[in-house]
Amino acid sequence: MRSGEVEESPYARAGGRLPGDPVPDPGLGDETAPPLPRRFTPRALARALPALLIAGGVLYGLLTPREFTAVPFFTAAPLIAAPLSSLRTTVLTGLAAVAAMYAVHTRGGEHPAVATVTDVVTVATVALLAVAINRVVRIGDRRLASAREIAEAAQRALLPEPAERIGGFEIAARYEAARQDAFIGGDLYAVQDSPRGVRLVVGDVRGKGLGAVAAVAVVIGAFREAAEQEATLEAVAQRLERALAREGTRRDGVDAFEGFTTAVLVELPHGDGVVRIVNRGHPSPLLLYADGTLRTLAAPDPALPLGMGDLGMWPDRAQQEAFPSGATLLLHTDGLSEARDTHGRFYDPERRLAGRTFPAPVVLLDRLADEVRRHSGGGMTDDMALLAVRRP
Repeated sequence: MRSGEVEESPYARAGGRLPGDPVPDPGLGDETAPPLPRRFTPRALARALPALLIAGGVLYGLLTPREFTAVPFFTAAPLIAAPLSSLRTTVLTGLAAVAAMYAVHTRGGEHPAVATVTDVVTVATVALLAVAINRVVRIGDRRLASAREIAEAAQRALLPEPAERIGGFEIAARYEAARQDAFIGGDLYAVQDSPRGVRLVVGDVRGKGLGAVAAVAVVIGAFREAAEQEATLEAVAQRLERALAREGTRRDGVDAFEGFTTAVLVELPHGDGVVRIVNRGHPSPLLLYADGTLRTLAAPDPALPLGMGDLGMWPDRAQQEAFPSGATLLLHTDGLSEARDTHGRFYDPERRLAGRTFPAPVVLLDRLADEVRRHSGGGMTDDMALLAVRRP
């Protein structure tokens, strides 16, 4: 059995719905519904278009007077095949277009005329150009694939998946990028065991691109060091504040003045059955009890995000809550709570998770990710970082 999976008998026989799960809301999509039938996608239509163009050119040439030419049909076919198909398919498309052009002109056994030679040479030239385009596109695809591999390696280095069990707690993390070709952005998470308990952070850096990734690296690096050295969670938050202040002095433009990071820091002391939280302008953690009860751990004293110390200094005060056995703490970024459906309605994790139970943190995150994708129709507008920890 792979890591994080549950036993086949109770979970699979229930059709993916666990004991205590409410009946799914039809208006928001049933996560256990069978997959939709496969549709004829625009990309599939584009792949079929070269053959349709050649067939259309043949019909046009046969049904119109000889003064009319079907060259546009036969030249368009290989050009469309070039960026979408393999080299072999592009070559075959070009040959088919040339042959069809010649056949249309010589129908009825007539000898080739000057117009015939001109049109065939035109189609052949465009076919050769399509082959060259195909090679250029394939080289670009290989470079893009290499860049994706590098980005994926960078994500694993910067946001490594935590161990399934740390300090006696079951832990799972997940990062969902809004763009399919992006692996990492401004959302972050980190888990660190320390002499004072397991410490966690989930945050969201303002901005996008390399600047946000650089800030993520600064926050995670400072957190791992501070989590080991600082005696209190409040001191860890102050270390992150100073680290981002130093980073801000090295930035240019707007980020030098408006860079900040929302974050929630958590401390789980070993064996105490409590959780301590410092919230710096981040969405509140959710506590899911073993019986399905859900509670939002809102900060009693809201604080400014990290990196905004110039606007005022308020002492961090950690709130302490009970964390009983069997309960799961869910930390998330606003990519979860601000995911919209086609009608502009936000995904509400509190309403969707209330009354439900999950056998493990990894199952909770998998179900959440699936529901958010269904809710947004696969069109997420913001990255999403999820971190769940359960006291066995």
